[in-house]
Amino acid sequence: MEEKKFVQFKKDELGVKEFIKHSLGIGIVSMVNLEYTPVGEKIVVYTNKPGLVIGRRGEKIAELTDILKKRFKLENPHIEIAEIMKPELDAQIMADDIAMLIERQGTIRFKLVAYRALEKIISSGALGVEIVLSGKLPGERAKSWRFASGYLKKTGDTAKIVNRAKSTAKTVAGVVGIKVSILPPDVHIHDQIIVNEEMKSKIRSNALELENQKRQIEENKAIEDGKKKTKKTRKKKSEAKKEEKLKTEENKK
Repeated sequence: MEEKKFVQFKKDELGVKEFIKHSLGIGIVSMVNLEYTPVGEKIVVYTNKPGLVIGRRGEKIAELTDILKKRFKLENPHIEIAEIMKPELDAQIMADDIAMLIERQGTIRFKLVAYRALEKIISSGALGVEIVLSGKLPGERAKSWRFASGYLKKTGDTAKIVNRAKSTAKTVAGVVGIKVSILPPDVHIHDQIIVNEEMKSKIRSNALELENQKRQIEENKAIEDGKKKTKKTRKKKSEAKKEEKLKTEENKK
């Protein structure tokens, strides 16, 4: 009985989160957190457009709190807005944006949509990005397309740092699945090697020295080869002269 209650409780919680996300708008809300306090339920909505979520004089928030009380039977829901300063580094917002663009433009231009999103994320400072689109793109058979750039962790504890999200685009051909993985900047990676400016200058100077040494060796080799060639030509000339002398002496005799 306790397990059933716990499962039902988690289902209700997920229902609240999904309802808030869909009612406020896909592509606007990234994540919804629900916390239970002695005063009531604290709902934190992470969004890149807080003005659209709040509405004029907080009308949308007031509407949403009333619906949550009546439909989901929450005692005292308190909605807070957390603004996302860089939406390009949020995997959920980017996945929803890709989904909306594919729905508008169709499956023919999916590569353009994916590459533009990839460029936007990388230009905002992300260390690595991976976008995977799966579905009927662009033919009748389902296929997966992968677009990636930069450095991305996939295994180990550091893989938890990667921001992952999923979304779906409903097209005429069928449903297209979208997966976005972003490695944000300024994260601590334990196996990352940081080379400072002094080390860089030393490495560059060593590389230049090696190049100069190689050039010197090649030049010396070329000079030696030239000397050998001149010796050979001189030898041949002297031998030819000797043969000519012998021939002339024989002819005289």
